[in-house]
Amino acid sequence: MKLELDPSADLGLPAEDRGTTRSAVPARIVVRGVNWLGDAVMSTPALLRLREAYPQARITLLTAAKLAELFRGHPAFDEITTFTPVDRVWSIARRLRHARFDLGLILPNSPRSAIELWLGRVQRRIGLAAPLRNLFLTDAVPALPEFTPMVKLSARDIRACVASPSRQGRFVPPARAHHVHHYLHLAAAAGASAKPLAPFLPVTEAELDATRARFGLDDRRWFGLNPGAEYGPAKRWPADRFAAVAVAAQQRWRCRWVILGGTGDVAVADEIAGQIVRGNRETSGHAPPADPLVLAGRTSLRELCAILKLCQVVLTNDTGPMHLAAAVGTPVVVPFGSTSPELTGPGLPGDSRHACLRVEVPCAPCFRRTCPIDFRCMLGIDATAILENLARIVETDR
Repeated sequence: MKLELDPSADLGLPAEDRGTTRSAVPARIVVRGVNWLGDAVMSTPALLRLREAYPQARITLLTAAKLAELFRGHPAFDEITTFTPVDRVWSIARRLRHARFDLGLILPNSPRSAIELWLGRVQRRIGLAAPLRNLFLTDAVPALPEFTPMVKLSARDIRACVASPSRQGRFVPPARAHHVHHYLHLAAAAGASAKPLAPFLPVTEAELDATRARFGLDDRRWFGLNPGAEYGPAKRWPADRFAAVAVAAQQRWRCRWVILGGTGDVAVADEIAGQIVRGNRETSGHAPPADPLVLAGRTSLRELCAILKLCQVVLTNDTGPMHLAAAVGTPVVVPFGSTSPELTGPGLPGDSRHACLRVEVPCAPCFRRTCPIDFRCMLGIDATAILENLARIVETDR
């Protein structure tokens, strides 16, 4: 980001930058939210802890417009204000100035997010310490000692890992490296508790009823299937394996699958649905199970939350809907490839309701969007292993 500062402009330095003291108990708090769906869900424990610490404060979430729906009715906030990709730093800052916030919690690591609150005259500005943004923070918070950056391996590094006989097994980050702990650590700098809490998104009965009515979701046993991953193909388990698991699950539990995703996932959702239909007809004779319901690209964010809550279990890649499902209370089964469940796994780290599957390969996690070699991290996870973990969840939940 290139920021051009007008030397003649009134930069509106916050009060404490002019030598005055801070308010002991903030009355008006703004939280600068993160910009990605999964990160937004993982930040909810920190937001709830902030509300717990300041129950009388008016807390405002400043978030990307695409994520505003996610937080509708969330108990951590009194109001939500949004921005779009075309909004400039100055326009966001003007809105913040008008609100006269005492305290700002900045969750993203970008310089721009700190500059927005600095120009917005937020008196106290708390965020992760970094050379390019410490100037704009009043409280530059050092990272947790366990903080583990997600560094992409180069294609050369990956080939070296695979070729080296001394490289045994995958890198395992420490227990408190998960992003949930990172956001709680920032909230603790604002006076909140850092005690772990599961990500949480409320879904009302009215939303569930409306979603059932709109999409014809009856009272049968629904399983969710989310085969996409916006980040890239390195996070996507093969479509034919999703279909194979779905067919076997329908034979075993007489469930019905609802296939979910965004507009970019419609093609793969249709492909998997077709494979499921063919597989059911080949294995079930004259009475095959019901065809899958394909809703990829057809739901709003709140409707997606409601559908995930109505499912008994969700089979998904490591992507935003995985975090949504866990946050509304639905267990997930997830094949992990290029990413790390220790850093971005579903729900509260260590929650045994969820199943995160991976194989031990020396090049994982590489955090790449595409695999430069043979995709061994994902191809090593077979349908049988996924089905066994589905069984553990489904048959325990009866």
